[in-house]
Amino acid sequence: MTGVNDTRLGFFDALRGFTMISMALFHGTYDLAYIYGVSIPWFVNGPVQDIWRASISWVFLFVAGWMCSVSHDNFKRSFKYAAAAFVVWIATSVASVDNSINFGIIYCMAACTLTFALTKPLLTNLPAYPTMAILLILFGLTWNIPHHIYDIPGLAWLGFPDAGFVSGDYYPLIPFIFMFLAGYMASRGLSKTDTAQAASYLRWMYRHPFPALEALGRHALPFYLIHQPLILAVIDIAYSVL
Repeated sequence: MTGVNDTRLGFFDALRGFTMISMALFHGTYDLAYIYGVSIPWFVNGPVQDIWRASISWVFLFVAGWMCSVSHDNFKRSFKYAAAAFVVWIATSVASVDNSINFGIIYCMAACTLTFALTKPLLTNLPAYPTMAILLILFGLTWNIPHHIYDIPGLAWLGFPDAGFVSGDYYPLIPFIFMFLAGYMASRGLSKTDTAQAASYLRWMYRHPFPALEALGRHALPFYLIHQPLILAVIDIAYSVL
């Protein structure tokens, strides 16, 4: 006996856990460079920062989309994400350490999950792999949409920020809904069924070779909520000691 539910997808718990560690290291590096003024040229200059950030957020969204197939209640799941996003917005607005996070990664997961829950009857009738390919193409084609400024106010949540919009972390519905839904389609393609109770995937996905990473992955959301204050506290303590 492993002490872990053998029907749980250990692969994705471990993947989330690994990505959470990567995220904490990324944010620690970001804080040192942009808040504490430490010279980290390899992070500030060149593509490393963008590639590292994408390796974290894209995995989160793809896995979150996959989990729509095994979730018992995606409406409830979306509201949980929305509550967490609201907490992040309040905390970052009050802390004034950096720009407040208005439409960050947790908001994006809430919006994408709610969109999925509302459109599931349509999505389940689409062919999995061809639709996944189209979604990934759309993700690439719409990637630059939120990187421009638009004259229409109030649509930053969708991917059309106006000149007055500022956010410390920005993941609007477009283009990231396409990566999220691609994860769902990948899940459907590999599963023999489309229900949370009986979904069947590749056997190795159910193994549990990395229990520590899996434990972290099972608590990804609370870890996300507390990791940044802990990082800032550790850096402050280190600066006060050195």
